[in-house]
Amino acid sequence: MPVPESAVVHPLVLLSVVDHYNRVARDTRKRVVGILLGEASKGVVQVTNSFAVPFEEDDRDPKIWFLDHSYVDSMARMFKKVNAREKIVGWYSTGPRLREADLSITDLLSIFAETPLLVICEVEPKDMGLPTTAYYAKDEIREDGTQKSQKVFVNIPTEVGATEAEEIGVEHLLRNVKDATISTLTTEVARMGTGLRGLQGRLEEIQAYLALVLERRIPVNHDIIYQLQDVFNLLPNLAVEELTRAFAIKGNDMMLVIYLASLVRSVLALHNLLCNKEQQRQLERDAAEADSKKPEVHENGNVETKPDEDMPDANGNAHEDKSKASKAADPSKGTKP
Repeated sequence: MPVPESAVVHPLVLLSVVDHYNRVARDTRKRVVGILLGEASKGVVQVTNSFAVPFEEDDRDPKIWFLDHSYVDSMARMFKKVNAREKIVGWYSTGPRLREADLSITDLLSIFAETPLLVICEVEPKDMGLPTTAYYAKDEIREDGTQKSQKVFVNIPTEVGATEAEEIGVEHLLRNVKDATISTLTTEVARMGTGLRGLQGRLEEIQAYLALVLERRIPVNHDIIYQLQDVFNLLPNLAVEELTRAFAIKGNDMMLVIYLASLVRSVLALHNLLCNKEQQRQLERDAAEADSKKPEVHENGNVETKPDEDMPDANGNAHEDKSKASKAADPSKGTKP
């Protein structure tokens, strides 16, 4: 396998690593180790599968560790029978950082891959961003020749990628996890907040690095300086009046849409409240009418039904109201002028 330039970790690998950690080392300070399977093409390593490996290390002496490489050999042969395209491309660790024995483990796994990749997966990430970090080991020789060449880890970019089948599976998995009660606006604001916190963390790292370089605690890395210069060159010049005006117009338009949406939402909520109250009053009136039409049962067991005012009697005459009948019988009880 040539020297890797970047690594693409698939969702199945992340799920397998988290499951391995929860089964073996959850609520402990231990880490778990496994083998990564995939294929490499044009410097890009596609990590598509993985399997766990029995691993033990001494907490007091990090140089003492055990990894069953015969188990790795037998598992690799069985996976090759299932999918011949998947080969051993490296190993993973739950870290959450590099340890002293990692170079030795990488050297051991070099019998299965020419340049084994180390991917550290943070199962409990504390910072925003991708939970994976990829490294490969290379020989470093000092320019002054004062020391012998030694292995060092080199960090390479990582990303999370998926095939079409994996995307469908992840969508079905997230469909059950997603909270349907949260509105789209709230979700978008939460994502923006997460992105801004991640950007703040990266800017603080850049500031700390530049401060160390100015204090001459670490040597200058010209590649990093060139990349920072490219970032600064891409920043917009906010001193231009037209750009500032364009930003202000765009912001006002977005705030107008948010204001109108909130206003419509309030009107709809008030409308639903009034409809609910009207329905409740109608139900109460219907219940009162039903109670008034119920037959009365006397002590002797006779049932007396209340005649309906709108229904005619046996002679075809409609029933009159009792108050009207009493007024007709006694005219003196009429209304006073």
